[in-house]
Amino acid sequence: QVQLVESGGGLVQAGGSLRLSCVASGRTFSSYPMGWFRQAPGKEREFVAGVSWRGGSTNYADSVKGRFTISRDNAKNTVYLQMNSLKPEDTAVYYCAADRTLYGVTVTTRTTNYWGKGTLVTVSS
Repeated sequence: QVQLVESGGGLVQAGGSLRLSCVASGRTFSSYPMGWFRQAPGKEREFVAGVSWRGGSTNYADSVKGRFTISRDNAKNTVYLQMNSLKPEDTAVYYCAADRTLYGVTVTTRTTNYWGKGTLVTVSS
């Protein structure tokens, strides 16, 4: 059974940092892109960051560029999201995603075939 399990969410003050982790089990995703999406209350799920299958290529939503960094460790089947300079508008449930595109460079909602259950990030002002 394939599982993506996120951790690292919590409550932080504006300007603070958090590091999210997502551990995959049940199969290896080393040949597939992975990434993070988020969903704030009353809003649709949105793309946050993606990393290519080898980790050499990353891309970000404009709203998090320069503040968030995505990385992966294929030996550990894990993807990370380092979030710095957090803002109240970053408050959301963050979901880990694994894409079905072999040797792809990023994740999209349409091509993601595995989702984690999410971890809540709350940024207070």
